[in-house]
Amino acid sequence: MLDESLLDTPEALAEADRRALLRGAAEAGARVRTAARHAAEAGVHDLKPDGRPRAILIAGPGAAAICVADLLGTLAGASSPVTRLAPTGVASAAGALRWELPGWAGSVDLLLITTPDGTEPGLSLLAEQAYRRGCTVVAVAPSRSPLTEAVDGAHGLFVPMATAPYEHDEPLAASAPGVLWALLTPLLAILDRTGLLSAPPEALEKVADRLDQVAERCGPAVATYSNPAKTLASELAESLPVIWTEGTSAGPAGRRFAAALAELAGRPALVSELPEALAEHNALLAGPLAASADPDDFFRDRVDEAPALHARVVLLRDRPIGGLTAAPTARDLALSHDTPISELEPEEGGELETLAELIAMTDFAAVYLALASGA
Repeated sequence: MLDESLLDTPEALAEADRRALLRGAAEAGARVRTAARHAAEAGVHDLKPDGRPRAILIAGPGAAAICVADLLGTLAGASSPVTRLAPTGVASAAGALRWELPGWAGSVDLLLITTPDGTEPGLSLLAEQAYRRGCTVVAVAPSRSPLTEAVDGAHGLFVPMATAPYEHDEPLAASAPGVLWALLTPLLAILDRTGLLSAPPEALEKVADRLDQVAERCGPAVATYSNPAKTLASELAESLPVIWTEGTSAGPAGRRFAAALAELAGRPALVSELPEALAEHNALLAGPLAASADPDDFFRDRVDEAPALHARVVLLRDRPIGGLTAAPTARDLALSHDTPISELEPEEGGELETLAELIAMTDFAAVYLALASGA
């Protein structure tokens, strides 16, 4: 059950936020600026690449690396394939994970290692393997971690992860808002230097500004009725989120939202891109998860029963309403099955800015849902 009174009590939210998730979401803009400064100090802007790499390989544990690979692959487009190296192992513990380069990887490829931990022996071994193959290695991880020495030994570039003092006390959640921006920002600067995408310093500053604007609109001091993130958290309290995305950048934002709901709030979610989502989830909305579904007697006493879980569509868009869009059809489908729908659309801006706004708003919503439901 969601404690809605807690959402409008900033002091209670702060007390419930034992993992500093809300603080990480509020400080996302500052995290981007710090990470960009770390990248500059590491010499990223002085790099003179010989040309575009044939392929980008990304390795790292958990939802953070998955999201970073998804975002970079979307932003780079067809200019160079982005491949995430999935780990193998008998457990998710740092010491149990192992990564392997594909057989074709060589001197014309770029390996990006991204981790909020840095103690994984498998990543150190991967850096050594990449050095033997001639791959260029770049890593973003906490400073003074074992990975630092491995990357130095591979003659690679190491960028210290931008962390906050309060994050040093316990392991970081991979979906925590601060973690994403600390890992992603230096890699955006790297790929800007290689010409795979456009993320110059002024663009990263605009991203930080947009994240600050979202924090002002969605912060804990803003009441639920005028706070889109708190409103969305309340709407999803007893619902199964069915996340539909439209637009290139909205896809990774939707998948990030589903991962954050699972890891931070312990809530399942389904995600799909329009227009395919209309066919993929049509039967789901018409089945027992529909808001109007009630297989038993309507008049029975439900006081002692747990609330039924019904679908709620969350539509994330990064296209103007006047463009080619499946949003009207999506709304009609949801309403025809009595399924409520929530919509988020960023303000105008560059691709990085609109993407940052969607991620930030859904991050705040996932955090509020986690705190108010006691996750």
